[in-house]
Amino acid sequence: MDFGKYLYQEKKKQQEAKKKQKTFQVKEVKFRPMIDEHDFQVKFRRLIGFLEDGDKVKATVQFRGREMPRMDLGYKLLERVAADVGERGVVESRPERAGRRLHQVISPPRKGGGKKGD
Repeated sequence: MDFGKYLYQEKKKQQEAKKKQKTFQVKEVKFRPMIDEHDFQVKFRRLIGFLEDGDKVKATVQFRGREMPRMDLGYKLLERVAADVGERGVVESRPERAGRRLHQVISPPRKGGGKKGD
């Protein structure tokens, strides 16, 4: 077999494998700790829309000034987001603190995750 032909076939196999890969983006939805109910619902609908499109979502709570000592509000807010997502997404990480922000990553649910024998 010709070595050039072999390299060509390998390159084609790699291109096919690359086509079948699922690409996703990480979208970010920012919340504030003292967010109003309607504002929360608007941002939450946006978050669900991203999940339905197949993108991962990074839910972030941004703190400013005198809000910093009230980190518990941010943790409660992210717990609420995780609870409201329910079956429409999978929480990948617990809330993490990074400076003035808390964030948590939510991914879309896996499709066809069950076994064939069930």
